[in-house]
Amino acid sequence: MDSLALTKSLEDYLEMIHMLQKEGGKVRVKDMSTALSVKMPSVVKAITLLKEQNLVVQEPYGDIELTPVGEKMAKKILARHLLLREFLINLGVSKKIANEDACLMEHILSPETLERIEEFNQNFKINLK
Repeated sequence: MDSLALTKSLEDYLEMIHMLQKEGGKVRVKDMSTALSVKMPSVVKAITLLKEQNLVVQEPYGDIELTPVGEKMAKKILARHLLLREFLINLGVSKKIANEDACLMEHILSPETLERIEEFNQNFKINLK
């Protein structure tokens, strides 16, 4: 499944599940609601949609877990976010704004643009040495 098939919102949910799992292992609807500043019914709806695409599993009222496919996709989304955040910081944008803008940009840029940004970041590091 291509990540482009997901909405921006569902990509954000996948990314957050991955980050919360890395932090503490277990992810609950309440955790997601707090982390994303959304209401719990919104989380339940998103998790239902992610379950339909076999990206997460959840027993009723249980912890949310990424499937192997969901984890792969979440890692790809997070990597995009980190790449863009690094790019913006390299341009001199503050870390806070870079993080916020990267979250918006990660959903709309083409693979070609992301490749060029990755090359830019690598060249930037080389030129700093």
